[in-house]
Amino acid sequence: MNANTQPAAGTAATAAVMDCKLDKIFYGNFMAVRDSHVPIEKNRITGFIGPSGCGKSTVLRSLNRMNDLVDGFRFEGHVHFLGQDVYGKGVDPVVVRRYIGMVFQQPNPFSMSIFDNVAFGLRLNRYKGDIGDRVKDALQGAALWDEVKDKLKVSGLALSGGQQQRLCIARAIATEPAVLLMDEPCSALDPIATRRVEELMVELKRKYTIALVTHNMQQATRVADTTAFFSVDISAGTRTGYLVELGPTEQIFGNPREKLTRDYISGQFS
Repeated sequence: MNANTQPAAGTAATAAVMDCKLDKIFYGNFMAVRDSHVPIEKNRITGFIGPSGCGKSTVLRSLNRMNDLVDGFRFEGHVHFLGQDVYGKGVDPVVVRRYIGMVFQQPNPFSMSIFDNVAFGLRLNRYKGDIGDRVKDALQGAALWDEVKDKLKVSGLALSGGQQQRLCIARAIATEPAVLLMDEPCSALDPIATRRVEELMVELKRKYTIALVTHNMQQATRVADTTAFFSVDISAGTRTGYLVELGPTEQIFGNPREKLTRDYISGQFS
């Protein structure tokens, strides 16, 4: 992978942008995830649901090598992005994250102006175009421009929680990634701000491909096109997450194939 990697022109709307075959993920000697094959389709939202500790966030963070930052992380399998293995020899994780961006659970604006927050990745990647135009485009894309256009020099920390999360989304899309990973982006927000971010996700999938971790099953039904249900295997005396079922969201919630999925959806275990 290099800085010139771009999605192939004319790719079908449902083509897999990422093919993620996660055979085993370890933290030291602990196997956190096993046997999870999750294709991420272009211009769709793939939602990850499941009980706490099932490895949803671990899987998500593996897709752009964020887990590389965790001591003891070890990975078996592959993550192919546009046909290239992001774990391949010589692949720069910083370049991977340029094309596979991330929005975290807690809004994490930097202690700098709204403008500089959005421009941060552009400057890091030595963007040669007009940074002001790109910042405006990103803020518009995150549905925040009208609220902040007259206070771009104000600290991003002065915004409300929902605005801060949209600022982080603007920062993530400013570099125009192909894929946007979102790890419970609404868990710290009130219902009104949550609804706005959900509406924004649906708007963003016209241009971006989104993978979303959520504990809110209603949120998955509202925004996800495809849903992956993960559970926990405790048979070996440890908690190892794995993929139980993957399919269209309507099927997963309306007519799941697996009993574990049915039990989770119906609230028989959490």
